[in-house]
Amino acid sequence: MIKLGIIGCGNMGGAMLRQMLKAGIFAPEEVLVSDKNPALRTQLKCELGVNVTFQNTEAAAAPVLLLAVKPQFIQAVGQDIAGVVKPDALVISIVAGYDLSMLHSLLNNETAHIIRVMPNTPAMVGEGVLAACRGEYVTDEEWGFGMKLLSCMGMAEEMPERLMDAVTGLSGSSPAFVFLFLEALADAGVRGGLPRATAQRFAAQTVLGSAKLALETGRHPGELKDMVTSPAGTTIEGVAALEKNAFRSAVMEAVEAAIQKSKSFHQK
Repeated sequence: MIKLGIIGCGNMGGAMLRQMLKAGIFAPEEVLVSDKNPALRTQLKCELGVNVTFQNTEAAAAPVLLLAVKPQFIQAVGQDIAGVVKPDALVISIVAGYDLSMLHSLLNNETAHIIRVMPNTPAMVGEGVLAACRGEYVTDEEWGFGMKLLSCMGMAEEMPERLMDAVTGLSGSSPAFVFLFLEALADAGVRGGLPRATAQRFAAQTVLGSAKLALETGRHPGELKDMVTSPAGTTIEGVAALEKNAFRSAVMEAVEAAIQKSKSFHQK
């Protein structure tokens, strides 16, 4: 019996599917994935043992539906599935920029049980940030199940809808910024004479360890920064170079640009 339908199973949808299967929340035979890419359907069926289809309406009939398509494709999907989703189905959407009102309209169902989620790509390794917004008609039981489902992919927290654009810009988009930073750190290590593989490992572990230190100690990042910057030492010279090049301002502007782009999806 199909218990979970997924429409769109690219990087993010595929990551969430793998973590749900790994956690045992669904068995492979209980999952039906709809995707227009035939090669991806074959891969998912062979690798994970899930059911696959190219018909969105088949997946939309499941009691739990994950909408995991990109924003530019969601209108076409809506035309396929409007009126097909069961009235008591739990719909979990990770479509960036689409608020609850837009999703209700998309499904042609003003009382649909919808949880809107903004995940990020570290969910692929169970270390994601997943902000969830609870729709008006979601029951307590459905909400508890939804949060259990999301928690298998990382840090899952409830978020008011008015802050979802900020979440999109911060945790949703910023893995790309972090990877740019990692690449730059590794390049600097190579410039200093380190082998490429060593530089990449050291850079990644440094970012991982620094983030873990911040989370586990709960200390302000500025305080942790001060722990490393000895008077007249090497680190403060590097900090000065970053400040000279407006590092913090550039990061803030990158997040703000992503926030504004997210807002544009539902302001048209």
